[in-house]
Amino acid sequence: MAAANGTTSARFLRTTGQHATIEPDAFTDGAYVLSIGGAEQSHVNLSKPGEIFYEYLRRIGNIVDLAAPSGEPIRALHLGAGALTLARYIQATRPGSEQYAVELERELLDFVLQQLPLPAGTRLTTLIGDARDSLAELPGGLLFDVIILDIFSGPEAPEHIACAEFYQEAAARLGHGGVLIVNVGDEPGLTLVRSQVAALRRAMTDVAAFAERGMFEGRYPGNIILTGTQTPWPAPWTDELMARGPYPALVLAGVELDTLSA
Repeated sequence: MAAANGTTSARFLRTTGQHATIEPDAFTDGAYVLSIGGAEQSHVNLSKPGEIFYEYLRRIGNIVDLAAPSGEPIRALHLGAGALTLARYIQATRPGSEQYAVELERELLDFVLQQLPLPAGTRLTTLIGDARDSLAELPGGLLFDVIILDIFSGPEAPEHIACAEFYQEAAARLGHGGVLIVNVGDEPGLTLVRSQVAALRRAMTDVAAFAERGMFEGRYPGNIILTGTQTPWPAPWTDELMARGPYPALVLAGVELDTLSA
């Protein structure tokens, strides 16, 4: 029986050798939690896809909100699909958007689409494979307003993705004014964050970091959202992101970001 009918469902993932489960959120009607290997990975509210529960995903959603005029359809590429929370959010807030999602785990993507169907009208093309390889497999001339990379879940990041060369290839897939958004999960010390700031700076005109204020102290693990732009970082975006939260929020851009340089 489908998880969307109120039961817990499971699927074995051959690539990682772990089990994925989807179960109802005990505290929110119509919401479900995707876990992999017993660790929560994604949260989806089927009844209100415009609401985002996880803090770091909410921050990414806030950046997507600024990438184009409110409500305007965009073309988005998701590298790392998860439960497609952000694809659902974009469809809810920007109906008619054209989206692509790349996921390494075929079983995971099939499982999510079967158990948690996408909203009616969602235009989503799915690809199975490596995030970097998939960039070259996309139709020639296909450019995006937003590219979201949500693969790094710890200090051990794939070297062929956590590098300037990959970001340069991704940047080549951005249309005029497009943004590259990277979720970096890291440990205290922020070694991976620092290396990714340096790599993104080699690929994009400007880079900003957005997170809960305490994350920048490097004392505990968590997520920092990096955003690469093709023009100097728009100063109004800093104020807007700080106002939207979640709180307490901090945005580092320009010389302020030098404190996170590798």
